Amino acid sequence: MEKTNQTETATPQAFWDLLRTEAEASIQREPVLRTWLHARLLRYSSLEEAVACNLAEKLNFLRDRESYLHDVFLQTLHAHPDIMECIRADIIANYERDPACRNHFNPLLNYKGFKAITGHRIAHQIWLSGQEELALHLQSLVSEYYGVDIHPAARFGKGILLDHATGFVAGETSQVGDDVSIFQGVTLGGTGKECGDRHPKVEFGVLIGAGAKILGNIRIGECAKIGANSVVLDDVPPHATVVGVPGRVIGMNTESIPSHGMDHRVC
Repeated sequence: MEKTNQTETATPQAFWDLLRTEAEASIQREPVLRTWLHARLLRYSSLEEAVACNLAEKLNFLRDRESYLHDVFLQTLHAHPDIMECIRADIIANYERDPACRNHFNPLLNYKGFKAITGHRIAHQIWLSGQEELALHLQSLVSEYYGVDIHPAARFGKGILLDHATGFVAGETSQVGDDVSIFQGVTLGGTGKECGDRHPKVEFGVLIGAGAKILGNIRIGECAKIGANSVVLDDVPPHATVVGVPGRVIGMNTESIPSHGMDHRVC
């Protein structure tokens, strides 16, 4: 199915209408999905409700279906519309960068990388509000269910693609800028038992290959490329390509935004 061009400038209501239209079209193609799509998407009146209910339904499973998570999620999303802006940008990132993503509602319903980063966005806001124990509880649930462990204090921009997601780890003082694409098994970690600011800072447009380990309070410059399974211990200049163990700069890539192009070949 050929993808249609979409824009991040669509209003929240227009974006929600797009997801519903795609779901209705999916039902026409696959009638067996009617009940599932209605229960997970079409019965809700907004993207906020769909996000809160889908995420809570999964994570409540780990705690005997307690109902408290739905209310926590929905209240946080309604109170902080900037989170919804990030969520819409993340959905678009999945659709535009992942060739396996056929429509905009699949990340919401099926992609654990999107769900894990959404859970983190809510936990991060709760952390900022001073409810650290609740934020850490949510981190634990997301880690148990999705295999993604992001400290609630870590800061993420919008338009994040966490592809496949399994094994992704981000420490407490990690920062990830806008429009970054990250594959499975990536670690944004420390180098020991040091305290304070001790985790990587990943700038705009970076592409990080599967299994890469980026360690310490270092900066990955904008639009850099980190090769799969590389171990990066030093700052990386903007637009540089790094590969190896330990990681070394092998050249400057010519792509304007590597995280959008998703070309993992050395260039």
